[in-house]
Amino acid sequence: MLAIVNGKIYTMSSVDPQIDGGTILMDNGRITEIGRDIPVPSNAYVVDSAGAFVTPGLIDAHSHLGVYSQGYPDAEQDGNEMMSAITPHVRVIDSIYQNDEGFADAVSGGVTCVQILPGSANVICGQGAVVKTKSDIVDRMVVKAPSSMKAAFGENPKDTYQGSAKTHFTRMGNAALMREAFVQAINYREKRNSAFIKGEYAERDLVYEALLLVLDEGLPLAAHAHRADDIATVVRIAEEFDIAYTVEHCTEGHLIATWLAEKKVRAAVGPTLSDRGKLELRNKSWITPAALHEAGVHVCLTTDHGVIPIEHLKVCAALACSAGLPYMEALRAVTLNGAEHLGISDRTGSLVPGKDADIVVWSGDPLDARSAAKTVIIDGEIVRSV
Repeated sequence: MLAIVNGKIYTMSSVDPQIDGGTILMDNGRITEIGRDIPVPSNAYVVDSAGAFVTPGLIDAHSHLGVYSQGYPDAEQDGNEMMSAITPHVRVIDSIYQNDEGFADAVSGGVTCVQILPGSANVICGQGAVVKTKSDIVDRMVVKAPSSMKAAFGENPKDTYQGSAKTHFTRMGNAALMREAFVQAINYREKRNSAFIKGEYAERDLVYEALLLVLDEGLPLAAHAHRADDIATVVRIAEEFDIAYTVEHCTEGHLIATWLAEKKVRAAVGPTLSDRGKLELRNKSWITPAALHEAGVHVCLTTDHGVIPIEHLKVCAALACSAGLPYMEALRAVTLNGAEHLGISDRTGSLVPGKDADIVVWSGDPLDARSAAKTVIIDGEIVRSV
């Protein structure tokens, strides 16, 4: 059993959001009790957090940890499979290198859970996975796999195939390619079902089977889109095929915030700490999270590691706060909102009994860049103590 005592606890729960001088008890990887004046069992290992702040482990909902490994040459990077512009059957879990130094960096910054996605070279890029950041056999790190189907709009797929005879290379061509892929998957489903009814053999097709996870089983389309027009195309196609989706990056979201709220869009905003390295980032701004939140859009923040080193996720939250995102919303944007974005809020993102014991003890205010993650706990195990 593990206990944290005497801390200023931000639970991210609506029931008791702040507990001063509180106690958290953990056992078998889960939170068992949290509150004030809780007796600590004599056999518990105690972490005294007097003068410190305690939060849920931070969550980065969009990263490329372990597939763009730190310090490795381009030939060893495994994020983009460019055999085709449509690759829904590739699974990022088969590319994750658990010994990537980025996982240790994540822990050092208090990040305990991430979604790892394929890159954005293709129109449909492949299946993501949500993992804890404690390095282990990848299968033992997994929280959810597949977690989403990565797709990309705008400059990235355009630039990848520009001038190539392989595929389309305009925005309208890439949108048409995505529609065509979904229609082919629907046709595959009907042929397969017809063969089953007739007692006939139907050949499997991994591409269409993967797309049916989106069309029939609710796997969300995690759609890379920066520009407002690309974001609108995401919504248009998602509504056309009645599929779940999230908008990843949402750089120009502040320009259409009210409309996004009406559409009940979930947005992962970032990597805002980067420069304006391409044309579609010309309207990048720290006001985006605040504008989206004010309009009623569900917002979380991302580093898009390795675009921005993942240990700076709390810095992103601090800068969003300085640009108008309310303090607790900024903290929620890297904890509970991230969990909700990924569909794992039943397990993590807030400190309540029954959830995974993913907890960070900070030396000071968690949104102060000078504060350090003194103690990091993942699944009830201390993985960092300084």
